[in-house]
Amino acid sequence: MEHTPNLDISPEELELLNSKLGLRSIFASKNVDLEKTLREIKYELRLRELQAELVKLQAWTIANRKKIVIIFEGRDAAGKGGAIRRITAYINPRYFRIVALNKPTQDEKGQWYFQRYVNKLPKPGKIVFFDRSWYNRAVVEPAHGFCTDSEYKVFMSQVNDFEKMIIESNTYLIKFYFSITKEEQGKRFDDIQKSNLKRWKMTPMDESARKLWDVYTKYKEVMLKDTNTEHAPWVIIDANRKTEARIKAIEHILKTIPYKE
Repeated sequence: MEHTPNLDISPEELELLNSKLGLRSIFASKNVDLEKTLREIKYELRLRELQAELVKLQAWTIANRKKIVIIFEGRDAAGKGGAIRRITAYINPRYFRIVALNKPTQDEKGQWYFQRYVNKLPKPGKIVFFDRSWYNRAVVEPAHGFCTDSEYKVFMSQVNDFEKMIIESNTYLIKFYFSITKEEQGKRFDDIQKSNLKRWKMTPMDESARKLWDVYTKYKEVMLKDTNTEHAPWVIIDANRKTEARIKAIEHILKTIPYKE
């Protein structure tokens, strides 16, 4: 086995490497990079610690009949779904829901744009995670020409008031934007295409999104500027390293929601 040369390992880190988690990580790889292994162990331990706190947060939400909405926005392959999976891994599935809506039906196209999202908002004691949200109309739809310029402008003129109404109905609202570089997105797309297990994730929309990077950027920047309000600010997460992005997102949730044991 190879290892990282001249790595200064503290007694605490040596103890981590000798733990069940550490040994499992070491023996799972042919070429052992101790620095990377230590980083992964520390991530797993911190993640477990935070996940335990999320269980307490949910118990508080249920007991006090609170309502929580957490939005995950970002480019394709930014890691939104992976973050949601880690956040929801150990909380009670009966009291949360993940919403990832398909394109609107013909009937929904004739409704007020926000109507189908209103129908997915949480009841007391529940948490709803939006894997993409009403902000589709702020970036994805105009970038791909799925909405008219007039529809886009109406959305942008209404969204801040819409979110204010949600918050004033005793709902906590957190808005995450997972930010990645063009190079990182390309690398992730390539990894997905090479994997027999993940290839299904790649859609024609993803290919199109890669070509429309600059168009996405233009709409994204307007969205982050014009909808970053005092009552519903954007939390921009550097998601180039998935593990760090997940930790930061969970830490922000725990810091923002005033739960008690």
